[in-house]
Amino acid sequence: MESVYTIVIFAALLLVIAVPYWRRVQLHKSDAAKKFEKHAKDGLLTPVTLHPHIDQTDCIGCASCVSVCPEDVLGIVGGRATIINGVKCVGHTLCADVCPVGAITMGFGVPRQGMEIPYYTVSYESNVKGLYIVGELSGVGLIKNAISQAIVAVEDTVKRGSKRPADGYDVVIVGAGPAGIAGALACQAKGLRYIVLEQDEIGGTVLHYPRQKLVLTSPVELPLYGKLKVSEITKEELLTLWKTIVGRFNLNVATHQKVDSVTKAGETFATTAQSKTFVSSTVMLAVGRRGSPRKLGVPGEGLPKVMYRLIEAETYRQKKALVVGGGDSAVEAAVALARQPGNTVTLSYRREDFVRLKEKNEQHVKECINAGKIKAVFNSNVREITPSEVIVQEGEKILHNLPNDYVFVFAGGELPSALLKKIGVQLRTEATEIKAA
Repeated sequence: MESVYTIVIFAALLLVIAVPYWRRVQLHKSDAAKKFEKHAKDGLLTPVTLHPHIDQTDCIGCASCVSVCPEDVLGIVGGRATIINGVKCVGHTLCADVCPVGAITMGFGVPRQGMEIPYYTVSYESNVKGLYIVGELSGVGLIKNAISQAIVAVEDTVKRGSKRPADGYDVVIVGAGPAGIAGALACQAKGLRYIVLEQDEIGGTVLHYPRQKLVLTSPVELPLYGKLKVSEITKEELLTLWKTIVGRFNLNVATHQKVDSVTKAGETFATTAQSKTFVSSTVMLAVGRRGSPRKLGVPGEGLPKVMYRLIEAETYRQKKALVVGGGDSAVEAAVALARQPGNTVTLSYRREDFVRLKEKNEQHVKECINAGKIKAVFNSNVREITPSEVIVQEGEKILHNLPNDYVFVFAGGELPSALLKKIGVQLRTEATEIKAA
């Protein structure tokens, strides 16, 4: 009889635990299905960068990938893991790491018009033999990915065994951001002769982040240095780290060397910067995607009050500011400005809602909107900028004449197409991929 009571009690406890869990799972599945339908209608399912490829035959629907995804990209639909918000994917690869049955691999999808990602192989070599594309320019975000790409590219360079030109370099690296510094470390570890050319200061894209912006990354192994164990770090801390690494290992980095051209003759590259030519057997492009900021193309955009980045939000107080854009950079700037005393902040975004923000950024901007610190005007476009106001059109008819002191435009960056075109680098298209297959 005692054993019967034990079984009954055990069964009751199991129900107490299992029923709420089952309800949560069903609720999550229902929510995922609704998001999938909505995002399919809005055209937000297709990722624009590296993303998970899910084998629906092997997937067991355990939701491990869903739980680790920091950007709410995946959900369980029809009992299987599914991409429910592809445009938010930034290529974390955590989903593939935790999948217990190996149903997830990482890769690109079918290219689409406007994707603007250079073609490259699994070793990050472009269609121009000996020229590698790594970091942000490759279309893959995250510091961890940039570092990993640079290391793979250097290892491939060693395997190719190209002969170093007389009085030249094995590798010329363009850009001193995370990818460029990792590439320099890898070259030094392999005994290669290299130089890093940076048009600005050490740090690359990170250098232009707003002050104190949190940079999210994950542990990664750096050649010579060892494991970089950070998950959250400020811009200032990260820049200090890069500079410390450059000094500690005496990396060959030349700053304020803007690259004007890269040409290839036979098996040798000639990279020209500031009227000086650097000859090498290999070139690694580790530059950011911005190249130059994308303009709005409206009257008044040339006024001094129009800017394309925010460095010190604290210097803007008691001001009327308009922030244009709906990506992470735009909302970070809007939130930073809204937190300064006396500012009136308006956010103009062409879509009807935010679609690909990092979770923390989405939380912060919505808190500011709900608190009245930011006025968000969705489905809107700037029509004209004057010295004292900005004309913003909402929808088809509504016009807002906003009193204004400053306009901050975050409309993305234009790919350094001129440089790529001169080199002969092809962008990802169905034609180039079929040719390479």
